[in-house]
Amino acid sequence: MMVEYFLRLALLLPLLALLIWGSLRLTKYLQGRVAGGTGECRSVELIETTLLSPGLKLAVVRFRDREILLGCSRQGLVRLGEADAPHAGHSDVSGQK
Repeated sequence: MMVEYFLRLALLLPLLALLIWGSLRLTKYLQGRVAGGTGECRSVELIETTLLSPGLKLAVVRFRDREILLGCSRQGLVRLGEADAPHAGHSDVSGQK
């Protein structure tokens, strides 16, 4: 009786480990596809996020050569400001690289 139990355990534990490993790999693959990891050119790009409090974030989004500051809360999104996107090679408004 105990021998049969250990044989089943020896067969099912590697199978379970293989299923867990496969699920993790599939999750990682699908997250990369959803986040745009394929290198495609997207019209909307998330530049930066800042957590202000557990339910409140600030996000900077680039859309059609504009950078838009959004307030993100549990109730939704609010556009707080908008500015021209800096040219390629400039990291911020002051022109420092």
